[in-house]
Amino acid sequence: MTEQGFYHTTVLLHEATEGLAIKPDGIYVDVTFGGGGHSREILRQLGPAGRLIAFDQDEDAWRNKPDDSRLIPVTENFKYLRRFLRLHGIGEVDGILADLGVSSYQFDTGDRGFSIRFDGPLDMRMNKRGELTAADVIRTYTEQQLHKMFEEYGEVRNSKQLAKHIADNRKGMKINTIAGLKAMLAPVIKGNPNKYLAQVFQALRIEVNDEMEVLKDLLQQAALSLKQGGRLSVISFHSGEDRIVKQFVKRGVWSEEEESKPLLRAINAKPIEPTAEEQKHNPRSRSARLRIAEKI
Repeated sequence: MTEQGFYHTTVLLHEATEGLAIKPDGIYVDVTFGGGGHSREILRQLGPAGRLIAFDQDEDAWRNKPDDSRLIPVTENFKYLRRFLRLHGIGEVDGILADLGVSSYQFDTGDRGFSIRFDGPLDMRMNKRGELTAADVIRTYTEQQLHKMFEEYGEVRNSKQLAKHIADNRKGMKINTIAGLKAMLAPVIKGNPNKYLAQVFQALRIEVNDEMEVLKDLLQQAALSLKQGGRLSVISFHSGEDRIVKQFVKRGVWSEEEESKPLLRAINAKPIEPTAEEQKHNPRSRSARLRIAEKI
């Protein structure tokens, strides 16, 4: 079962791992195991005394787990980073990597509800134990909540019209499937249907999994968990995510009103983007942006 074949094509593999400046005897964390590509590369560079703690709340991801005694798998959301480091007797680590994208496997599996290409339940939970589904959001959110979600998380250009259309047409309808949602949205789709639906689905996925708030939580915990000189590599796929990472590295906070002393310094002034060659071989990598920071 290969990382390239079965599960996932790893984005910015070498750039993200090189950014960690891996020490053979160091302790590293991959908070988004996914297809295991980054984890395998970290393990390849570690010596016998090195350790890797890998997080992934999606149970399907662990079908791809390498058999390596240096790997400690954690089947939980990375918002529990500090808790599980303590549980394993680890105070500080040498590096942390986060790839915030949805794995190719999740996009290519209809029963999870992430893909516009397959029918399946309107779910989108990364953690199947979570309560809120995409169907719940479509059914229960107010028109104002839907508008804000599609505008901020999907950057959908007619987000206001879209929200009104859903609010006006969902009464008496059971929209529990991908096909059902696509049929309902057909009259308001603007431009390229695939691109439009991808933006709508992205907004729903981010909302269902509370991804922006979880990212903020992760960055705070990561800064506290790194040793001085330790590295953080974050790959984002959404402009909102990239802004959060940039702002936190620069200022240590997110709101303009707050004052804080940054705990990190940027290694790269501008985000690193995939090469033209990588984008050609893996079109899903096009929106990826990598930021690398070091603990001050």
